[in-house]
Amino acid sequence: MNLDDLTGLIAVWALDKGLEVAEPEKQMLKLMEEVGELAQGLAKGDDYKIIDSIGDVYVVLTILSMQLDLRIEDCIEQAYVEIADRKGKMVNGVFVKEEDLQ
Repeated sequence: MNLDDLTGLIAVWALDKGLEVAEPEKQMLKLMEEVGELAQGLAKGDDYKIIDSIGDVYVVLTILSMQLDLRIEDCIEQAYVEIADRKGKMVNGVFVKEEDLQ
């Protein structure tokens, strides 16, 4: 399946559960929980946990965007447009934007 198909299935699942009308603040807490699990997977070198957690983060963000009456695709597009021509360099394994290199 491609990402568009999967995103649609996530949206249908969320609608079936009534999650689109739930409180976004609660979904934000769920996002932090999933990011914590991702951090734990990275710390332990647990590939399954890492893959599962990245997927869970995407699911939670998709639902959060629905709750905020946004489309996850639009959010991703906006983020990409913002970074597409970004310049900078790697510093200690982290990409630093050119304007932050002062």
